[in-house]
Amino acid sequence: QVQLVESGGGLVQAGGSLRLSCAASGGTFSGYAMGWFRQAPGKEREFVAAISRSGGSIYYADSVKGRFTISRDNAKKMVYLQMNSLKPEDTAVYYCAAGGGIYYYSDRYDYWGQGTQVTVSS
Repeated sequence: QVQLVESGGGLVQAGGSLRLSCAASGGTFSGYAMGWFRQAPGKEREFVAAISRSGGSIYYADSVKGRFTISRDNAKKMVYLQMNSLKPEDTAVYYCAAGGGIYYYSDRYDYWGQGTQVTVSS
């Protein structure tokens, strides 16, 4: 069983940056691929980025490519999402998730955090 806790969300102006963190406990962190998803009001949860167990493979949604960077530190059991050049359409609750592989679909992930709110003002 893996427990995930996100932090780092907040209110930022368009063009600004935020760094989200996800702390894992329990289980073997390095045995899981990690993903970031987001859900805006009235919309379905969508894939943002994912990173493989070793960090050697990384994938991004087209909407964030070139602006967001996912990384992980297996020794610290942490995964990060650096978000630059934020846009109002990035406003959502951001979730980290752990799974057996890199998947674009949220139902393929086994463990989820509670989410952290990111609000980008125009």
